[in-house]
Amino acid sequence: MAIADRVPGPKGNRFKGQIQAFRENTLGFLLDCAHDYGDVVHFKTGPRDHFLLNHPDYIKDVLVTNNRNFTKSPFIQGKPLMGEGLITSEGEFHHRQRRLAQPAFHRKRIATYASIMTQYSKRHIERWQDGETRDIAEDMMQLALAIVSKALYDTDVEAETDSIGAAVDTVMLATQRSPAWLYRLAPSSVIKVLDQLPLPANQRFLQAKARLDTTIYRMIAEHRAHGGGDDLLSMLMRTTDEDQDGAQMSDAQLRDEAITIFLAGHETTANALTWAWYLLSTHPQVEAKVYAEIDEVLGGRVPTIDDIPKLTYIDMVVHESLRLYPPVWMMARTSINAFDVGGYRIPAKTSVMFGPYVMQRDPRYFPDPERFDPMRWTPEAQAERPKFSYFPFGGGPRQCIGEAFAWMELITVLATIAQHWRMRVVPGHVVEPQPRLTLRPRNGVMMKFEERVPVPHL
Repeated sequence: MAIADRVPGPKGNRFKGQIQAFRENTLGFLLDCAHDYGDVVHFKTGPRDHFLLNHPDYIKDVLVTNNRNFTKSPFIQGKPLMGEGLITSEGEFHHRQRRLAQPAFHRKRIATYASIMTQYSKRHIERWQDGETRDIAEDMMQLALAIVSKALYDTDVEAETDSIGAAVDTVMLATQRSPAWLYRLAPSSVIKVLDQLPLPANQRFLQAKARLDTTIYRMIAEHRAHGGGDDLLSMLMRTTDEDQDGAQMSDAQLRDEAITIFLAGHETTANALTWAWYLLSTHPQVEAKVYAEIDEVLGGRVPTIDDIPKLTYIDMVVHESLRLYPPVWMMARTSINAFDVGGYRIPAKTSVMFGPYVMQRDPRYFPDPERFDPMRWTPEAQAERPKFSYFPFGGGPRQCIGEAFAWMELITVLATIAQHWRMRVVPGHVVEPQPRLTLRPRNGVMMKFEERVPVPHL
């Protein structure tokens, strides 16, 4: 009996497998798979076999213990945009690039970015008016884009956030190309051919990619012309790999790394902030505790890096928001060799999937999983759960290099904005997650903005 016949899972159509259910309701389909079939689930999309893992030990095995047996999966297509950046590169080349980029994300270095985060947050909210309606998702995209550009590339792009944001939206839409069923069924070699055809979606993608490349290559040229500074891009330009051949990065390599961190550094954080605002607006008791903590700790002043350890409840709110709506909602690998998991032997060259969105809703570790409850994140509660029951930033050698940067930004931006504003979802506006490269809210999150006066210390 073939492995696919022994592993439990939905069988679906003989030729299409579960492609229709997967496409129409991806998140619901994966949650149902975990609920109905357990910790190892098999399903097919067309001719492709997929094995979904839903246990912390199995996820740890793929990401940490036996990570060398897995490569990044083509389930999420990133190379056409990010080239050989940190997210998409493999093997020794990936290790080399990560080693070169690591100093820019050292904790002492990241601490210097806090003032940029508060400065740009204050500047951004000066545009808001009491009583107006805005899409908080769009606002957070613009703000996060400006912060990452200044902090990591010492470049001010505030005047360009609309056009850059539109280009980012276009490349995100490219992850749901048409005809979608063809991209799900076709092997990678065929997809490469399809990507070269003069289809309208391909043309839009190439135009958006060119717009982003214009910004990135301009940054590189300006840094080379002025000798650079102490930002990430300058560090990458100056660094030589003494463990290898002493070579420096070419402009093409710099472009791949820069655009990868440029996109990952604002897209994921912006989505995390958006979901946090949404959850706070729909849970007024939690929101009230957030405002009370901000007023007590800050007393009306701008937060600093020293305040972050004191904002303990906001920290728990961020944890819980990332549990329910992790920007990186699904991760996937391809097995190099056959491996054993959960009593089954999974073949080589097979798609292995595991999702924070699914795992972090497992009632074994998070009772009443759909409930928004920041108290799940007390030190005592965290100590009772296995590590990979919660992994919004991944794990192992490929754990997100910018995790500390993102965490500081989430706390700092939330505290800065919440001092002065509260938001309410516009009545009738439906908010639902849309799984693409990241977990974006479909149609944004329309909010009514209410100005708030912070309570100063007496």
